[in-house]
Amino acid sequence: MTPIARPLAITVDCHDPRLLVSFWQQLVGGNLIAESPDDYLMLEDIPTIGMMGFQKVPEAKQVKNRVHLDLDVPNIEEAVISSTRIGATRHGTIHEEPSNFFQVMSDPEGNEFCFILLK
Repeated sequence: MTPIARPLAITVDCHDPRLLVSFWQQLVGGNLIAESPDDYLMLEDIPTIGMMGFQKVPEAKQVKNRVHLDLDVPNIEEAVISSTRIGATRHGTIHEEPSNFFQVMSDPEGNEFCFILLK
């Protein structure tokens, strides 16, 4: 089957693109490519993700994300410690599933992501 489209970037709606681009760059890497008047910033060359954009929007986040990133880590506790130092928040405890362990986290504006440790 031929797909209709191909993924280009993940875009995060936020209040403070500068804050989030700095946070996510420290979390997943990448290079800042789009300097604009503080309303849209982009990282490129993020391993396995490609590009992430951070777009300023007026409305606040209201509910749990329906889409989130799962981030592969070699040690969940070390990833939690390192990420909370740069502004992440831990939610609950580590969960175990048949193929992995995971920890729910959120960025400084409350956007959820998970650290995943494969078995």
